[in-house]
Amino acid sequence: MSKVKIFADSTSDLPAGWVERYDIGLVPLYVVFGDETFRDGIDITPLDIYRRVEAEGQLPKTTAPSPKDFMSAFGPYIDQGMDIVYISLSSKLSSTYQNALIAAAEYPEGRVHIVDSLTLCSGIGMLVMKAVRLAEQGWGAAEIAGQVAALRSQVETQFVIDTLDYLYKGGRCSGMQNIMGSLLQIRPVLKMVDGNIIPAYKVRGRKEKAVQLMLDNALADKDQMDEDLILVAHTLAEEEAHRLSVILREQTGVREVAVAEAGCVISSHCGPHTVAIMYARKSAAS
Repeated sequence: MSKVKIFADSTSDLPAGWVERYDIGLVPLYVVFGDETFRDGIDITPLDIYRRVEAEGQLPKTTAPSPKDFMSAFGPYIDQGMDIVYISLSSKLSSTYQNALIAAAEYPEGRVHIVDSLTLCSGIGMLVMKAVRLAEQGWGAAEIAGQVAALRSQVETQFVIDTLDYLYKGGRCSGMQNIMGSLLQIRPVLKMVDGNIIPAYKVRGRKEKAVQLMLDNALADKDQMDEDLILVAHTLAEEEAHRLSVILREQTGVREVAVAEAGCVISSHCGPHTVAIMYARKSAAS
């Protein structure tokens, strides 16, 4: 059986050092400011984005890797005789998945398996780490891809944003919603459902109330949590993310609770001081 290489894209937002530690292939999305194009996490950082948005008043656009980008990433491993499993950003949020499928079709059948995560940020990272563990156990690429696809509905992803400005400037809420949200201090708790971002709750008042609700929701689920991993992601909210990770570590039986800094794509759409909690539910057979 061929060795399997696990791939993700730069929106998977794994904790620092994990990509190298677990030998994960990473394909960057692009961040575009006017005529300038940057590779997410390589040529530009979230802090760079916030500085430019503050200075210029305009949000960047984000674009998917091209099929050629995927082929450049996959090709060397195919040439070494390895099979590939790539776990993409939700197909309902980006053309990344479709472009990866186009690239996969250029290789012999069964060599490259593409899985739509139907989530984003470290929610993808949860699935990536499941795939890594299965590859370490000697599973084949087709088996890993099938298992990851079966697990994706069990991944819970909720996040709290600090300001509606980025969603508004990015066209994801109306001007009136932005004004009213600011006046009433509404802090939405957002959730991934079937590959889409939906508002799960709207909390009036301080951001801390929304974050506490998100935490309470996770803790209410603790008996149903998969015991391997919880990921807490953030954009310029390291202290808050660390606090959440400590509470989750103390109050659940999950073996590892890790903190990840979200990359440029999440930063571009959600803005600074966003915090998120991702975990997987146990399967029905558990």
